[in-house]
Amino acid sequence: MITLTDTATTKVKELLEAEGAAELALRVAVRPGGCSGFSYEMFFDGDIAADDETETFGDQVRVVVDPASAQLLQGAMLDYKDGLDESGFAITNPNASRTCGCGQSFS
Repeated sequence: MITLTDTATTKVKELLEAEGAAELALRVAVRPGGCSGFSYEMFFDGDIAADDETETFGDQVRVVVDPASAQLLQGAMLDYKDGLDESGFAITNPNASRTCGCGQSFS
């Protein structure tokens, strides 16, 4: 299961509050595609399946991962950076043997 840094947790909570949808969860998934074989997908989701893995970070940020993606995200970390050099969400995944330059796909 992927973990969230405190910074990422705070940003996700802000985004959920801005959407007025605190009941939704952040779904993190791995899909076939991208220039390196797999790509990350993140979106707010209210449709939680019985076999999804769910974990809560901070007060109320729920993260949901489907079983197939959970295997590829084991030990991964989601961070949020807001600086001049880097800005946005980034996933650090120890299971990725190769990543592309954009950081959005891996193999």
